[in-house]
This record gives sequence, structure tokens and C-alpha cells, in this order.
Amino acid sequence: MNLRRPAALALTCAAALLALTGCGSKGAATAASAPAPTTTALSTPAAVTADEHANHTTLKVAAGATVSIQLHGTYWSAVSSSAGDVLASVGAPTTAPSPSCRPGGGCGTVTTSFTARTAGTAHLTASRTACGEALNCSPDQRSYDVTVEVTG
Repeated sequence: MNLRRPAALALTCAAALLALTGCGSKGAATAASAPAPTTTALSTPAAVTADEHANHTTLKVAAGATVSIQLHGTYWSAVSSSAGDVLASVGAPTTAPSPSCRPGGGCGTVTTSFTARTAGTAHLTASRTACGEALNCSPDQRSYDVTVEVTG
């Protein structure tokens, strides 16, 4: 009986090997006859996120890209686009308070997202007057302005 088990095992393995070889040949033929992939998937526009460090800079994105502005501090107004036909708002801004922040402290983030719709230039702007509880912002901390150049 011990001799039959190894023989049966060998036959099972041989059958499995033949089946795999057949699948491999078929797969290779299918892959060789398949059309070459296009670059469409590779050129999918990216998502870009900017914060206060991007203030007074220019971002360049492709049409179809998502541009999100995430400003730290919940005292910021929602970011708005100067050209809705170029950069269209996606939904309402979201506010995420910091877990360790006391109410009214202004800790957390305000995020607004836009879709780059067509080639052109738009400014994304926001403002604030308070930089903390009972703390007015200095003039250079009150406004946010990023230029976005969308390429077709």
C-alpha cells in the first residue's frame, strides 16, 4: 500500500504539472495577442493638496485633477475660486477639529476641494481675522492666495 500512495501522488503531481503548463502556454499566447496598453491610464490627472506653505505660489495641474486646500486653523473662511469654469468647487468645505483642542480654540483644519475643469488660470483664496482665541492675525497672516494654472 505504501507503494501505491507515492505512485498516486506522482500521477496527481504530473497531471497538475501538465494542467499548469497548458494554462501557462494559453496565458502566454493570450498575452502576446493582447493589444498593447494605452497611456490613458498613466496620464490620469493627480490629486494635489496644498496648505499654508503654498500661500502666494503657483500650482500647475492637468485638467481633471483634484486640487484640495487644507488650511490649519478653523478660523479660515472656505476657500473660493476666482474662476469656477477653470476650478470648480467639489462639495462643501470640511472642518476637522484637532482631538486635543478645547472648544473655540480654532485647532484643526478646513479643507476645500476643487476639480480642474478646463485650461486656464484661477486664484484660490481664503481669509481670516482671528489666529487663535482672542488673537487677531497680523496683516500677513490674514489672507491666502494660490494661483492654479490648469493645462489642457
